[in-house]
Amino acid sequence: MTMEQIRTTLLSSRRHVLLAGASFAAWAYLPKFARAADQRDPRLIVVILRGALDGLATVAPIGDPDYAGLHGAIALTADGPHPALPLDAFFALHPSMPEFGRMYRDQQAAVIHAVATPYRERSHFDGQDVLESGFAGPGRVQSGWLNRALEALPRGVRVSSALAVGPTAPLVLRGAAPTVGWAPVTLPQADDDTAMRLVELYTHRDPALAAALSQGLKLEKVAFGDDMKPKPGGNQIAAMRQVARGAAKLMAADDGPRIAALAFDGWDTHANEGGAVGRLAQLLSGLDGALAEFESGLGARWRDTVVVVATEFGRTAKINGTQGTDHGTGTIALLAGGAVKGGRVIAEWPTLKTASLYQGRDLAPTTDLRAVFKGVLADHLGLGERALGESVFPDSAAVKPIKGLVA
Repeated sequence: MTMEQIRTTLLSSRRHVLLAGASFAAWAYLPKFARAADQRDPRLIVVILRGALDGLATVAPIGDPDYAGLHGAIALTADGPHPALPLDAFFALHPSMPEFGRMYRDQQAAVIHAVATPYRERSHFDGQDVLESGFAGPGRVQSGWLNRALEALPRGVRVSSALAVGPTAPLVLRGAAPTVGWAPVTLPQADDDTAMRLVELYTHRDPALAAALSQGLKLEKVAFGDDMKPKPGGNQIAAMRQVARGAAKLMAADDGPRIAALAFDGWDTHANEGGAVGRLAQLLSGLDGALAEFESGLGARWRDTVVVVATEFGRTAKINGTQGTDHGTGTIALLAGGAVKGGRVIAEWPTLKTASLYQGRDLAPTTDLRAVFKGVLADHLGLGERALGESVFPDSAAVKPIKGLVA
């Protein structure tokens, strides 16, 4: 039986207790520059929000005279019972994200607004493929840009086996596993007896597979513990915090992974999106809690950490008839971490005038999301511009890294 078949068997045994759409994968080698004279030991966490985040509702351009009219009943306001959190004179943060707001004030968080991948259609599947593969179009490869970035780094010593939690490992970190050094073992979320029987079954038939599975079970116990495993019927909001807490616990260790990718589903808000309160507010509260879990769980490692939050595309500038927003284009990317040069909203604002909207309906993107990723990879992990433009994000040499995102 192959690793993929084992993964399928394990997942189907207890699919009802999966992490509410959450998945986590980690990279297992220590970059050589972590041993350099300056003692930097960077951590990078990439969080993918699947379903298309409404960037205009998360970081609202309340200073734009057309915003309130377009977003209607769900538009954020600077006053009222649930006022938005001011970031500057023009932008304000959703009130469900006070932890991110605190990090922003401490100059450990930043927003890049009006961003998008090169994808200009509105299919979740294709949009996520482009976001995570790093190619300009969908359906190109079965590897992710983060995996290829790691292949471009000089490898240090192996520090830990890798970990994946959820239905599948995020595409962004998939690829040539033997080269990068992470085993795509999706943790079973099954009862201990079932898992151990599978380990025993393969101990003689496939010792390497049995060892990988056994290590995955050990890592699950280290990361989550019995009190942190998702319970049947548990909600997605709590799951975000649980996964972040477990990831931080692993990544804080001297021999833990330095690079992680997480994916959270459920951000498709076609109906009843809500404004300062409601469905999106609850999701953002979960994301905010996850960022706080990273900060507290990483401890002293937070100083050398960058968390990048991205989504496949944005949502329409105008609300629809069901008080939601449809698939759009421009949105936001968020940065958090002690290594972030924060306290800024970085935006070449296109305005929300009808003539400025993309195809007359969406926030027009003015920044290529690949420029954000490239800037972090260059300044935080030391990747060169040639590798970024040719192998990490193929055929993207014209997209220059945004400088100065990392302190």
